Amino acid sequence: MKKVIFAIFLLILNFSFAQNSGLKIVKKPINYSSERVALSLEYLKDHHGLNQKTPTINPKMIVLHYTAGGTVESNFKYFNNIHLESARNTLKKQSTLNVSSQYIIDRDGTIYQLMEPTQFARHTIGLNYCAIGIENIGSKTQTLTEKQIEANALLVRYLTQKYKIEYLIGHSEYGVFRKSTLWKESDPKYFTGKEDPGKDFMTKVRLKVTDLKLKDKPY
Repeated sequence: MKKVIFAIFLLILNFSFAQNSGLKIVKKPINYSSERVALSLEYLKDHHGLNQKTPTINPKMIVLHYTAGGTVESNFKYFNNIHLESARNTLKKQSTLNVSSQYIIDRDGTIYQLMEPTQFARHTIGLNYCAIGIENIGSKTQTLTEKQIEANALLVRYLTQKYKIEYLIGHSEYGVFRKSTLWKESDPKYFTGKEDPGKDFMTKVRLKVTDLKLKDKPY
């Protein structure tokens, strides 16, 4: 009974935060079919060493990304594909499961939820099993906006209240976890260098959530 009451309290708290903070999340679910479920479970087993009945995660980390171009719609269509495109040969050798993320944020700050935060998404090698991915429309030459900074900070704050989030990193920073107990990747050679979403962007987002005391590396 106490657990039920506590769960209801958390729901009310999360709803209250969303209402008071101005946070608005638009549901835009990608195709999470039985085939995607099967490929996700296969990925969890082959790469993270986890045998699960459902492709779910226990979020401990949030990873911020940029899309390297496109629009919300074009990236949605891309993520909606279950299988990786042939051009991404390095990733496809590891699994045909397409990349995706739980959220994507437009340049005007609109937040779209592509799947439940606790559903598995392939977005950060070695950490997918515990990381929520947030994609941002932008690239190295298309600087992420102030509205995106604000939206990311609001979403990070919301997710940290909802789950036991301990870490906030940019995709370019994920390599520091390779020798930590959090890193779960069966292939030691499977690693790709990243530069998104940029040091300046991460600094600005972190300044807005300093009070949450989220870590950027394992200690």
